Amino acid sequence: MQVRCEYRMAEFSTGDRRRKPKGDRRSTEISLVIRQTMEASILTHLMPRSQIYIFVQVLQADGGTRSACTNAATLALADAGIPMRDIVTSCSAGYLCSKPLLDLNYLEDSAGGPDVTVGILAKKDKVTILQMDAKLPMDTFEDVMGLSIDGCKANATYIREVLLENTKRLECNKWITSTQLV
Repeated sequence: MQVRCEYRMAEFSTGDRRRKPKGDRRSTEISLVIRQTMEASILTHLMPRSQIYIFVQVLQADGGTRSACTNAATLALADAGIPMRDIVTSCSAGYLCSKPLLDLNYLEDSAGGPDVTVGILAKKDKVTILQMDAKLPMDTFEDVMGLSIDGCKANATYIREVLLENTKRLECNKWITSTQLV
């Protein structure tokens, strides 16, 4: 089983409309992070000689694109029926003005404070992504990491609810369609 991933940002996704060439360093890094994260979750041994291609394109960037793309990829894989150990959820948190903040927007992220992106397998509490862009004192790191993990767990709860609701809707539509055929 091979998992491939491609991350792109649309040219109009940010305020500055600079043309970003395909394969720039940042896109390549985020593609790799998402691929490795999804490989930690997907039960690849159940689908030998198969390939999963994850394509994520950011249409509007307002901070936290790694987390948003990871969550979107998880939803897409689960909706497609790809067998996974657990859903992967991601969230970022940062430290700004001596206060930990969850899910930084572009302005908060651009203020220069440190931020941490965390991804977890929610049921197992296993960390699959941990990226920091600055050094943090240990006590501050623990606060930001704890906040980010709480955000991941909240995302997981919401994603499970959405998937369950979608499954119930599909089952109901299937039942209605089968009774109409009889």
